[in-house]
Amino acid sequence: MRRVLILGGTAEARALAARLPGVHVVSSLAGRVSDPRLPVGEVHIGGFGGAEGLAAWLREHRIDRLVDATHPFAERMSASAARASEMTGVPLLALRRPGWHEEDGDDWRRVPSLADAARTLPDGARVFLTTGRRSIPVFAARADAWFLARSVDPPEPPVPSNVHVLLARGPYTVDGEHALIREHRLDVLVTKDSGGAMTRAKLTAAREAGMPVVMVDRPPLPEGVRAADDVATAAVWIQG
Repeated sequence: MRRVLILGGTAEARALAARLPGVHVVSSLAGRVSDPRLPVGEVHIGGFGGAEGLAAWLREHRIDRLVDATHPFAERMSASAARASEMTGVPLLALRRPGWHEEDGDDWRRVPSLADAARTLPDGARVFLTTGRRSIPVFAARADAWFLARSVDPPEPPVPSNVHVLLARGPYTVDGEHALIREHRLDVLVTKDSGGAMTRAKLTAAREAGMPVVMVDRPPLPEGVRAADDVATAAVWIQG
């Protein structure tokens, strides 16, 4: 029986794990979310100890295929997966949902990093911040701005005085996003180009509200890594 390790707790990773009859699937979650949605099959929680640790794990568990289905911004894990694949000869595929694209009426500023996003904010902005709890310190340094920071889990204390944390898990609705924009008088959205439908409602709401969006671009995949943008293609690759 073919053995595959799927890295990541994304919706695509869970869908792929459920689509592989006759394959022994192990899904690896980083363990950073307190109550993750678990995929079917065997689950590994926690890290591997870098590329060397992952390579050793692949050998020990006789893995035949490796899929990097981590979040598009999990740059360090993607680099470790590429290096471990090189070290072991285990074929690697990156499963990445397509990124978002501007539509008529959108007002986006694309930037290469979180720090650039923080610098791009206008003075006195009231910001809808959806880049994850770990990014809060980067933005909170803008003492002239106020932030509604939405995340699944609470950030590490102390929370800066100019940041209000909203704990919530998607999917979100356009009506719900409009309500947040009105209630908190938000005037700019900051987000990462994560792609997918689960959190896209904020982009629709921003467009309809005439609100500008600061969009942080994805980091590139490691050089030479093959990629697929849908679960069906990844499933064929694993079973082929």
